[in-house]
Amino acid sequence: MTNKTTLVKSLKLPQVVFMGLAWMTPMIFFTVYGVAFEAADGRMAAAYIIAFIAIFFTAFSYSRMVKAYPISGSAYTYTKKSIHPKAGFLVGWALLLDYIFSPIIAILTFGIFMNTEFPSIPIFVWIILMNVVLVAVNIVGIKSAASVSSLSVLIQIAFIALFCGLIVKDILAGDTQAASLFSLAPFFGADGSLSAVFTGASLICFCFLGFDAVTTMSEETIEAEKTISKAIFLIVLIAAVMYIAISYLTQVAFPDFAFTNPDNAAYTLVQVVGGNLLSSIFIMVLIIATFTQGVSSVTSVSRFLYALGRESILPGKLFTSLHPKYRTPAANIIFVGIISFAAVFFNLDTAVTFVSFGALTAFTFVNLSVIAHYFIKRKERSVKSTFLYLVFPLIGAGFICWLLTLLNKQTLVYGIIWLVVGFIYLGVRTIWLSAKEKQSAEMKQTEKTMLENLTK
Repeated sequence: MTNKTTLVKSLKLPQVVFMGLAWMTPMIFFTVYGVAFEAADGRMAAAYIIAFIAIFFTAFSYSRMVKAYPISGSAYTYTKKSIHPKAGFLVGWALLLDYIFSPIIAILTFGIFMNTEFPSIPIFVWIILMNVVLVAVNIVGIKSAASVSSLSVLIQIAFIALFCGLIVKDILAGDTQAASLFSLAPFFGADGSLSAVFTGASLICFCFLGFDAVTTMSEETIEAEKTISKAIFLIVLIAAVMYIAISYLTQVAFPDFAFTNPDNAAYTLVQVVGGNLLSSIFIMVLIIATFTQGVSSVTSVSRFLYALGRESILPGKLFTSLHPKYRTPAANIIFVGIISFAAVFFNLDTAVTFVSFGALTAFTFVNLSVIAHYFIKRKERSVKSTFLYLVFPLIGAGFICWLLTLLNKQTLVYGIIWLVVGFIYLGVRTIWLSAKEKQSAEMKQTEKTMLENLTK
């Protein structure tokens, strides 16, 4: 391996969009359906609209910042360069939770579903197998990962279209509780409180995570300033249309839908819509989806670690090395694979809490970075620029901060502990670097003195 090797610019808009959607995993709607349904008190369509509004403003901020800094590092880079290096470290440390635990979620979910289909094989066997395959696919190259992601996303979208089509057919045939295909009840129904809708939205934001991950691929994307910006909006809009459509149709067709276990509520819903056949297809597609989510999340976290290594936040010799043949951060990919074995010891809820805290913290600072970079530093303060670079990001930051406070107390405690650990690491690292610089300066002074003595 050699540090002189560089990343390859090979990704185009469709590939970046598919990578983002694969990381996001459209089927995540079904994975969190039961928990989200309970959190939003059944008003999921309204909750998804609220989440979309919050994410849309943040997506706009990401699109602005990727144009300013089209390099790997995502929110860490934007905050560091726009606000302050220490604030950047805080964001990078928080975002590390998001990226590190995303592969763990994918691997754990894959293991759970495969164990459901093949109960004689323990979950840890599937976790090991998944890790090995994810590492191999990512080391071979990002284009191969993009190809795998594209196929998976198309399969997921096809299933969602089939699911929605069956519901529409049943509504039109009068086989559901819906009086009509069109109704405002899912958005303005009297049942449920508005606070529950916002609580549901704070959890549902997790379903949109993925649009930001594509910013870590900037150095491997052709015309990154334009391509990544377009991809961000396309990813968010495609996801919003799918999530809101499914929520709306299920609420219209089954307004009194009930379940006993939120973990398998989606499976129950699929059975109601399409029986055992659709349920079998559902499990198969969900397994494919979790696999490709793992591929995309490992791709993203390995590039993020590469950026932190290049900034000397992490040991640069290890985290900036690239494979001489495939020109991918192979050491980072293997490192992520080793960490992902922790999926054996974590439960899904804990992993999701880490991801949510890290992502929402990063989103807040990306919005603030737009204000710092464009409105304050570059002084772009015309009427249009004031809306784009002050009002919009303030709305985005406000929304995200509010949703962050709606996370459960355990999540916030875990997140704060992680940040405290980060500050301790920063302090130790700063002292070590200062001592190293002092030692280097003393050595140079000694060499200079010896040279002067020799010349005399």
